[in-house]
Amino acid sequence: MNGEAALSITDLRVSYGGVHAVDGLSLEVQRGSLTGLIGPNGAGKTSAIDAITAFTPSSGRVVLKGRDISRTSAHRRARLGLRRTWQSLELFDDLTVQENLEVSTGRRAARGELEQVLSLLGIEDERHRLPTELSHGARKLVGVARSLVARPSVLALDEPAAGLDSDESQSFGRTLRSLADEGLSMLLVDHDMSLVLTVCDYLYVLEFGRLIAQGTPREVAKDPAVVAAYLGASSHEAALVGEGGAA
Repeated sequence: MNGEAALSITDLRVSYGGVHAVDGLSLEVQRGSLTGLIGPNGAGKTSAIDAITAFTPSSGRVVLKGRDISRTSAHRRARLGLRRTWQSLELFDDLTVQENLEVSTGRRAARGELEQVLSLLGIEDERHRLPTELSHGARKLVGVARSLVARPSVLALDEPAAGLDSDESQSFGRTLRSLADEGLSMLLVDHDMSLVLTVCDYLYVLEFGRLIAQGTPREVAKDPAVVAAYLGASSHEAALVGEGGAA
């Protein structure tokens, strides 16, 4: 890839006992790009995000905006601008949307700052509602908003579209695309191949912890190794990979 990397990963390795969950992964997230990390179940995608954000022990090099953060803690990486979302939302159901965002920053965010994030995600009208009063899609957006209000330089998203129906997923994808177009650098892990192939600028593909392909969505969708890896997935996913749904 050409351009300036917001996040650069070199020879990332994660092992659980004798199992190599991530085996020598190298990737880059360019500034202002939406980069996808995909692969079949058990490929090591979440382990990679856990390692990149220091939530699991690993070896390898992690560079954020030109700064080597390989030996820093998860808390320190977050403070330096590397934030993540989680598969489980874990919102505070007794707090309003606005209060959830304020709690996540550890400070009282400025009104304009909160409104900017809520407006960007299209949930400004939900700010005084409880998470339990929101649709599943809106709850997912609140999870993203909690990370955005901390003003990250790179945001890693772990299965953000899980549980969304097709309409919600398409709307969510448009939101992610707009965030990238606004300049946010993102690393996206998701099983929704239609979403990933449509919104991402560049993709990396894992199988059994190892990188088997990389390129634009169109290039990856036509890669024989990727098609073969997904033949063990659902026929719907395999068909999407074979079709190459992205421009």
